[in-house]
Amino acid sequence: MHHREPPGNQGGPTTAHIPADVYRRAQTTGRPIVVIHTTAPAGRPARSYLFPIVVVTTGAIGILGTVAAIIALIDFAARTAALIASTAGPIGIGGLTLKLARPKK
Repeated sequence: MHHREPPGNQGGPTTAHIPADVYRRAQTTGRPIVVIHTTAPAGRPARSYLFPIVVVTTGAIGILGTVAAIIALIDFAARTAALIASTAGPIGIGGLTLKLARPKK
């Protein structure tokens, strides 16, 4: 019996590989060979990366905004305390007198 090469053996990476014993068995029994092409998944879509990046970015912006607000509040409190100390005289509470600022000469 003359064995011939399976069809598609001359091609490149796009042709399916049929093992020789499967091909010969199909030749002798007359049953068809079913080739199932499977493709590897294309990978993760960009949308799956976008959500975590957006969450981290908004969290970082929120933290920066909170830090900026705290710094502005501390600056405002320090300026207000300096203004009150410079305009008011000595402050006395319960017999203790505290002079907050020295007068300019």
